[in-house]
Amino acid sequence: QVQLVESGGGLVQPEGSLRLSCEVSGSIFGIHRMNMGWYRQAPGKQRELVAAATSGGSTNYADSVEGRFTISRDNAKKATYLQMNNLKPEDTAVYYCNSRSWQGDYWGPGTQVTVSS
Repeated sequence: QVQLVESGGGLVQPEGSLRLSCEVSGSIFGIHRMNMGWYRQAPGKQRELVAAATSGGSTNYADSVEGRFTISRDNAKKATYLQMNNLKPEDTAVYYCNSRSWQGDYWGPGTQVTVSS
């Protein structure tokens, strides 16, 4: 079983920054083999992919966050991060961490990000 826990959410003003963290624990057989991703879900909307970092080292981003958000991972610390800059009100959502590998598809409980003046 794999557990994920997000942290770092909160209330921030437009154009502000936040850094989300995701810690992975449990029966992990090679964190480096996991594809890690950040998703978000705003009220009344479907969950969407924000950013992903594959086990092979590549990254990809949703068009809406390209150039503002950066995903990174520290396999030694079993952690994945999402640096969010120049935040906009439309970035308000619950942000979820996801890991995907041969072990399965796991999700954290989510962390709320609210962008408002």
